[in-house]
Amino acid sequence: MTLPAPQGRRSSTFTRLLRHGFTDPSAAGRLLETPALAPVREDSALLDALGATADPDLALRGLVRLVEAQEARDADEAQALLSTLTTAKPLRDRLLGVLGASEALGDHLVRHPGDWHSLVRYEAVDLHPTTPEFEAALAEGIWGERGAPRPRADALRAAYRRCLLGIAARDVCGTTDIAQTAAELADLATATVRAALEIAVEEEPGDAAACRLAVIGMGKCGGRELNYVSDVDVIFVAEARDGAPEDRALRAATRLASRLMRLCSDVTAEGTIWPVDANLRPEGRNGPLVRTLSSHLAYYERWAKTWEFQALLKARPLAGDADLARAYTDAVAPLVWQAAERENFVADVRQMRRRVVENIPAAQIDRELKLGPGGLRDVEFAVQLLQLVHGRSDATLRSPTTLEALAALAAGGYVGREDARALDEAYRFLRSLEHRIQLHKLRRTHLMPEEDPDLRRLARSLGYRTEPVETLRKEWKWHAREVRRLHEKLFYRPLLDAVAHLEPGETRLSAKAAGHRLEALGYADPIAALRHLEALASGVTRKAAIQRTLLPVLLGWFADSADPDAGLLNFRKVSDALGKTPWYLRLLRDEGAAAENLARVLSAGRLAPDLLLRAPEAVALLGAADGLRPRGRAALEQEVLAAVGRAENAEQAVAVARGVRRRELFRTAAADLIGAYGTEGTPAVDDPGTAVDTVGRALSDLNAATLAGALRAAVREQWGDTLPTRFAVIGMGRFGGQELGYGSDADVLFVHEPWEGADEQEAAKAAHAVANEMRRLLQLPSADPPLPIDADLRPEGKSGPLVRSLASYAAYYRRWSKVWESQALLRAEPVAGDPDLGRRFLDLVDPLRYPAEGLGEDAVREIRRLKARMETERLPRGADPTTHTKLGRGGLSDVEWTVQLLQMRHAHTVPGLRTTRTREALAAAHAAGLLGAEETRILDEAWITATRVRNGVMLVRGRPGDTFPSDPRELAAVGRYLGYEEGHVGEMLDDYRRVTRRARGVVEEAFYGG
Repeated sequence: MTLPAPQGRRSSTFTRLLRHGFTDPSAAGRLLETPALAPVREDSALLDALGATADPDLALRGLVRLVEAQEARDADEAQALLSTLTTAKPLRDRLLGVLGASEALGDHLVRHPGDWHSLVRYEAVDLHPTTPEFEAALAEGIWGERGAPRPRADALRAAYRRCLLGIAARDVCGTTDIAQTAAELADLATATVRAALEIAVEEEPGDAAACRLAVIGMGKCGGRELNYVSDVDVIFVAEARDGAPEDRALRAATRLASRLMRLCSDVTAEGTIWPVDANLRPEGRNGPLVRTLSSHLAYYERWAKTWEFQALLKARPLAGDADLARAYTDAVAPLVWQAAERENFVADVRQMRRRVVENIPAAQIDRELKLGPGGLRDVEFAVQLLQLVHGRSDATLRSPTTLEALAALAAGGYVGREDARALDEAYRFLRSLEHRIQLHKLRRTHLMPEEDPDLRRLARSLGYRTEPVETLRKEWKWHAREVRRLHEKLFYRPLLDAVAHLEPGETRLSAKAAGHRLEALGYADPIAALRHLEALASGVTRKAAIQRTLLPVLLGWFADSADPDAGLLNFRKVSDALGKTPWYLRLLRDEGAAAENLARVLSAGRLAPDLLLRAPEAVALLGAADGLRPRGRAALEQEVLAAVGRAENAEQAVAVARGVRRRELFRTAAADLIGAYGTEGTPAVDDPGTAVDTVGRALSDLNAATLAGALRAAVREQWGDTLPTRFAVIGMGRFGGQELGYGSDADVLFVHEPWEGADEQEAAKAAHAVANEMRRLLQLPSADPPLPIDADLRPEGKSGPLVRSLASYAAYYRRWSKVWESQALLRAEPVAGDPDLGRRFLDLVDPLRYPAEGLGEDAVREIRRLKARMETERLPRGADPTTHTKLGRGGLSDVEWTVQLLQMRHAHTVPGLRTTRTREALAAAHAAGLLGAEETRILDEAWITATRVRNGVMLVRGRPGDTFPSDPRELAAVGRYLGYEEGHVGEMLDDYRRVTRRARGVVEEAFYGG
């Protein structure tokens, strides 16, 4: 709001106040007229000092309240305060700086006006007090003569705030940096915990006589990097004293520990200090509050998780029995530095990383300074992980303080010097933001404010005076981006330095240290990984320089996959094949999406990398704007037929067609793996039905185009442009339903019809020759994947002729057709050849698959009998019926037979059921009232899930399979494809069994009739 300038003699005052940073000069002018400020009203130095604060309006209000409170208590003291304000610049700057930055500390000064003296307490003696000085100050406030007697908890809180005033004053005036401020806050917390324990001992001397109690500092307090308002994390350890029974000693120690926690955490007339949090103890809040040292060690050696050792990295003695505390930290230290050797280290570390982000409310993630992307936790997590990996062999890295550890990592060559400097700067900036946000009201928060007045105060507290709000936002976003970038580089850049040639005198990771890091990041064969890195990044060529730029990020993406080793190996192979191609590395360097897509594809399984390595130039698809979009049957058929027309012979023609198929298989697999086949703007993992439909349609169109090319090649080779008979290929099964998977055969029927006047025997002979030639050409040995043609669904199966005329099909179906053949024809759809003949074939079979009166009871019983027989006879020996995707409980067969039975019974009256597609038929059955909404949803979910599992198995293993892989890495990779994070394989299997179990219940009712 723009304030109107007052008229007359006060206008100059208004202007002065506005120039000094007051946002409400009118209100500030009235405050300056307060009688209490009469002695200093005309002091220009006071106005300058107010204008230098974070919030001049807040500082002036706080000053008026303080002087008025001091006058009410002691007029002489008030006069002394005002006199000091005009004569002692350091005190003036400290007092006004605190009042302008912290409303909460202003409230404290109003309650305790004499505490302004604490702002000069250490000026002459020691500007940076440590724990002993804080202990003395707290003791004076609790047990000294200051003020009237009052409860110990209140005295502790008041004394704590008094000490906090000095820390805040040094902080806002810039006489301490953020690291020193955090250390002072941790030292004050240490002194406070010791004072609380002393009070508890004073209250319960009997308990103190029965036990030795030590308090171990954890978290930021343990690392001497505490915030203004933060939980103080502790662990309690106790032993019996002088032969006392252990159980009695533990009960006594528990009472003392509980009282200590309440003394700090409870709200009293003086407010609270901060929560003392003991949830990092063994078993967390479910475990006993106090344990003996041997009990702690027994737990850590047997039950502790990786994150608990990461937490112990910051453990330090805080209060209580010093010998016991040192014994505890000495005992757990070796366990901390062995954590990286644990079998599940990588999985645990990644799970911790995910949990941090998952627990952030969606509405707050963009404002989170601590837990959000590019926040403080990213820095702390990265530093701690590097400490755990390399600290087992390098004791210089074992500092519990983040910035000290980062400096040690840089000195040892584990982090690049420039990266360490930039990360140090970003961390200090973010911690400064966090401190100033908390200081305002002394509330525990890590969220950036949203309102401009709060942002303005925050920006000015950091020294931004010109466009403070906008400048602050820009600085914050820049530092957050830097943290994200450096978080990636911290792990991976030094690995390249370990294998690259550096300038003389530069430090780098040793081969052993680089191997440790690769192992910790999930690489099963670190030695081979180092060889790949050396081959890719060594040397002084431009190619090696670009690789050194790309690899830090690529290594991170590989490490996030189920098989990092395979990803790196495949990348080396692709780079070796394309390394001299000018566009390849430029594409990866300049198109961020292309590099990430490539990394995800190369580390997700065997099928896509095998397809790519046969034609590495397909990498270009990953960078084009529409490179992964399915092309459609018409476009594919046009390209294939044009290529066939240019070929010299049939084998060359089909080789070209198979090459197109290989490229398009890669396009489809790559898009599927990176989640590009959801609805618009939606990842496929969140829209699996659309992804399954898109993949099925893309693969079916591709196979249809390939068959069209093979047909054209086979005809042209012997008959030129005209075959003596019309010829059509009818897709069956999943092919006809446009539901093909990556491992599906092409189920077909071949039909022909002699041209008018043609010799029928010659026509039949030509049709058979064409069909056989197509099958031969499509399975010739080649680097391209074969396309097996399965014609076993033809009349009489393998015993019947491969090709029949349309008239022969009509005669057979009229006299001999069985109910299972009518059921198979439900998915018949022309896919290649003469389109008119294909349509007339459908006209022929429509009465069979959609009977005019529906199915009779005998036919229904026959279908049910065939299904039951298939369940008992065709399931492979030893297969688990709960996880077999095709024939198992609630799998593809269950859903498809149920849908097909509904089609044959009701399609004569429900036109929507006349479709070859399973999901469309399901939807039509629901629309017609044949299935309830929940039944439809259950069957649809089971069909989608089973289809995706089959596709996932083929993508991962490179060969088809109907069951989940037994190899742990392959199983994890299938889980990643299905959207499950690492460590959730059991959840994936449980979900699959739950989905299919429910589907089987619907099948029992809808197919078998209950």
